[in-house]
Amino acid sequence: MAPTALILVLVVAGAYIRYTKSVKYHHPPGPAAVPLLGNVHQLPMEYQQRKLAEWGRQFGDVVFAKFFRTPVVVLNSKEAAVDLMEKRSAKYSDRPPFILLKELCVDCPANIAAAVATNPPSPSLPSMGWDSVINNLPYGERFRKHRKWLQDAFTSKAALMSYRPIQRRETYTLLWAGAMVLDIAYGYRVTSLDDRLVETAERTTVETVIAGSPGSMLVDFFPILKGIPLWMPGSGFKRQAFHVKTLVRKTLDTPYEMVKRAMMAGTAAPSLTASLVEEALAEGTLTAEHEEDIKGAAGVVYAAGSETTVTTLKTFVLAMVLHPEVYQRARAEIDRVVGPERLPDFEDREHLPYLECVVKEVFRWNAPVPLGVPHRLNSDDVYRGHDLPDGAMVIPNIWWMTQNPEVYSNPEKFDPDRYLRMSTDESERMDPRNVVFGFGRRICPGQVFADASVWLAAANIIAALDLSFAKNALGRDIVPDAAFISGFVSQPKQFKCAFRPRTEQTLSLIAHMNAVNIVTA
Repeated sequence: MAPTALILVLVVAGAYIRYTKSVKYHHPPGPAAVPLLGNVHQLPMEYQQRKLAEWGRQFGDVVFAKFFRTPVVVLNSKEAAVDLMEKRSAKYSDRPPFILLKELCVDCPANIAAAVATNPPSPSLPSMGWDSVINNLPYGERFRKHRKWLQDAFTSKAALMSYRPIQRRETYTLLWAGAMVLDIAYGYRVTSLDDRLVETAERTTVETVIAGSPGSMLVDFFPILKGIPLWMPGSGFKRQAFHVKTLVRKTLDTPYEMVKRAMMAGTAAPSLTASLVEEALAEGTLTAEHEEDIKGAAGVVYAAGSETTVTTLKTFVLAMVLHPEVYQRARAEIDRVVGPERLPDFEDREHLPYLECVVKEVFRWNAPVPLGVPHRLNSDDVYRGHDLPDGAMVIPNIWWMTQNPEVYSNPEKFDPDRYLRMSTDESERMDPRNVVFGFGRRICPGQVFADASVWLAAANIIAALDLSFAKNALGRDIVPDAAFISGFVSQPKQFKCAFRPRTEQTLSLIAHMNAVNIVTA
């Protein structure tokens, strides 16, 4: 048989096998797919959550699509997400391969050196080095180990209470999220805005997003591409991955080694890293692989925690600038409950119901991670009479869950009062924090800590600072747009505003509380 004819036979046979496999399934409704591309050509380059929501309005809250050959299940409602990702979490807690982030093997060091202007990374390590963080781990024993560590660190009441002095200190100094998580993860105290560890970690996070968010690159759908050499056209994703990898290794390795040196010197401050190392040393389990797990667990505290928490705080500030009436109403409540002699603290939270509505609305108005991180179905399933295939990528459209007008009226409007118009049970059921932190066994383990940090910062900003429009050269207000950047994390577009101490008494109170918490934290 001629080579051309043989190739044709193989192509036809492969197509027939795929067809016979597909016809046995009764998939949920979804957009018509085309050969090879599936539906990926229908996705815009930006704000993909809007297209997925459009599919939801057309086909229902559970949509079936294909991104190239990968089956995809899009969940456009909280009900469907809870039914599958929580009630059937044993099947829905895996992750897609994320080859770009954690599986791509490098070429020989000589080729890397020619393509990358920095020192070549070790060829034994994954391209970006994020394989040891819980966000990217496949469901299994290693995932459960990381989850237990992080749950112990962020869900027990004792642990959360122990972090309160750090939360207070960083709120009063407004160095905030990056400093808090570095202190908790490594016992490292940030003392300036240009801190080297903060700068490195922030750069690593930004460069990772630029290089490609989870599942967004062709190599994630066509693993064969990971073998192309660096000199070939289209290999730019590998060069960028190698660049990011050097940053990731620095972000994970530098603070870990710093903690180990401090432990040897007997000067280590309490931290997640120090406690895990001490535990492993006592049990005789501090192998290289175990150290990599500790680095990943501590690193994800910074990489995931600070980025989304800072995004939420920026959203809060933008909302308050655009809605001064909300700001003043929340301030009046704080003044009534707290008074002028001190600043708001955690114990005041239950007595500030309007502020609680403001925080809820901040999370709803701009969900920090619009599409979450995709899950992967690890076996065939049936839902509402439809077949969901093994290996499907499962995407929760969190943005639409918080923007669906059938769930939240006038969703584009920042309206804390919407929760006051609800009954207590309805307000709890409609709380956007029930979806923005993820679902099931993949829910963010730092949810309670992050929510408390946002609340404390919001309460103290309102109580202590006047927030208003910035002015241009002519003295006119610079009114920012209520607009958000497209991407894995939905940050507000850059905007200007003006902060001023509310009174001289407030300024003195902040200085006093900062000094007290620096001593006690």
